[in-house]
Amino acid sequence: MTDKLILALMDKFNDGSMAELDLNDGTTHIMFKKESADSRNAGGMGLSPDQTAALLGLAGNIAERIAGGIQNGGNQNGGTLIEDNRAGPAVRLGFPVNASGDAQGAPVASKEEPITSPIVATFYASASPDAPPFVNPGTKVKAGDTLCILEAMKMMNHLEAEFDCEILAVEAGSGELVEYGQPLFTVKRL
Repeated sequence: MTDKLILALMDKFNDGSMAELDLNDGTTHIMFKKESADSRNAGGMGLSPDQTAALLGLAGNIAERIAGGIQNGGNQNGGTLIEDNRAGPAVRLGFPVNASGDAQGAPVASKEEPITSPIVATFYASASPDAPPFVNPGTKVKAGDTLCILEAMKMMNHLEAEFDCEILAVEAGSGELVEYGQPLFTVKRL
């Protein structure tokens, strides 16, 4: 499960009226909880049976797509397309969606793609100032290899490659503050 998908799920959960959501795709288990007056007083989530069924259907659809290994939603414009008629219009995670359901600003399909920052943090290209960088342009990495360290609130988070790729460019400088969604690397899948 990608960081982008988790963050998009968190945003949708926070904007909704559910008090609890539990997703398990066999390899990743995520549980979101928030305390509300409805959950404290009524012991429920404050949703109608139809709303609950729609949300559970959407969550099941997400889990099926994750478990099925669909990358980029099978579409050439990027983003992940999740459709469930019970839950309303399709949601394309990662891109704003206009009224007709089309993604706005979706990247054009190419061999190059960015790896973006999943959090606001300080970017470090190496483990220490005198150590060599984890990756340089031209480096070929395997899924799970460390690309950089992102420091947030004194926590050192190792950003790992989600797929085999070749680093084409390092977009951030060591010690630089990076924003959520800011490109850190430009890569080509292998």
